[in-house]
Amino acid sequence: MGFLKKRLGRDGKPRYTAVYVDLRGSERSAGTFANAKAADRAWQQAEAELRLGHVGDPARGRQTFRKYVEERWLPNHVLEPTTREKYTYYLGAYIFPALGPMRMSDIFPEHIREWITQMQREDRSAWTIQYCKSSILNSIFTTALNDQITYLHPCRGVKIPTVPATPRTIITPEQFDAIYDGLPGADHKLLVETAIESGMRWGELTELRVDDLDLVTKMVTVSRKVIELNSEFHPESKRFLVQHYPKDKEYRRFKLSLQITAKLEAHMKANGLKPGDLLFARRVAAPESTQALSEPVALCYTEPNERGSQYRHGTLSAYNAGKCRCAHCRRAFADYRAQRRAANGAIPRPARPVSDEHIGRNWFRRMIWHPACESAGLAVRPRFHDLRHAHASWLLAGGADLQVVKERLGHASIMTTQRYLHTLPEADETAIDAFSRVRNRSSATSSTSARRPA
Repeated sequence: MGFLKKRLGRDGKPRYTAVYVDLRGSERSAGTFANAKAADRAWQQAEAELRLGHVGDPARGRQTFRKYVEERWLPNHVLEPTTREKYTYYLGAYIFPALGPMRMSDIFPEHIREWITQMQREDRSAWTIQYCKSSILNSIFTTALNDQITYLHPCRGVKIPTVPATPRTIITPEQFDAIYDGLPGADHKLLVETAIESGMRWGELTELRVDDLDLVTKMVTVSRKVIELNSEFHPESKRFLVQHYPKDKEYRRFKLSLQITAKLEAHMKANGLKPGDLLFARRVAAPESTQALSEPVALCYTEPNERGSQYRHGTLSAYNAGKCRCAHCRRAFADYRAQRRAANGAIPRPARPVSDEHIGRNWFRRMIWHPACESAGLAVRPRFHDLRHAHASWLLAGGADLQVVKERLGHASIMTTQRYLHTLPEADETAIDAFSRVRNRSSATSSTSARRPA
């Protein structure tokens, strides 16, 4: 049962505070009014809300969107570490500037529509708008609604720009061979070949260990993945985090070909790998010796640059103007930089120890994958993840069973696997041939009539 509290205001006139008791037995204010009648209506309305199940404290809705997200939602919402990192970046870049200062109870569908319009004016992509609204804002306001922070879901019924479904561009075997030939080093070539042969994701492939491969049965077990994080989002402020489940949260086992198994076995023996060691890792190499490099006078010249000029290897001109990155030119640039630093009184920095042997995705993309794709001369530069798409497409084009491919890739739905059907460029040749036979039927009939004797 609610009641009133009477007090005198600053002007000496009486003020009435409406008080009601919540489900925990605590007294709460429903507002302060100038007359008792209005105060009575207020506490009666508050008790009616309680009976309807609206038990939240109205004051909770008065906190700002930014405060709720940063202090309540993000710290307590169960998210994958990579998802938490991505949400944090998108909130700071696109959502907080518009909605951050607003109170939770004051955000309505019209404000979400205004935000979408503003995003379009700023030329944000339809995908970015979809991700921010459908993934992040939907999740935040669903939680707020369940916790009775708000009594309205402002994202419901709000439309977003159409996100077109782009067709998959699948690497052909010929294109893969061109990229493969441009890869530096046997280890990098083996990593890329294992990716196309297995269809594993980057995080699964770079966390693959010696015990995960049975050399007798040629069966590989995918039971973990490694993710790369900003140290701010890592539980131990590190860079790599190993999760003991793959992306689909389910272990899978499948068979590798005889030739790739033999190459992996040779790789293990050559590097002296033991059970528990990473198959693909940043191995600590011996420091490069300057005496082992030839003198510049004994070296040949670089390839002509855009102006047709050539430079001798192992010189600064070859590194800067010739854009050469061979060991000799890189050593010349490193020596020059060290001399400049020493002349300025800088103390040489000791080499940072490799505390984690996992291969960084961005490093591999910039230093290994992109240069190989450029050397292949492809019209469109494929992503490393496109090797997984190519694996699925090649299997289906070769006649593999759809269900087997689904289990091999770890897809949750067979509908995902079906997207790889008929994705190679030659997949439409049968349809083109069938169309041509009908399209050219009249021409064939006319030529037959012309050849027929009178």
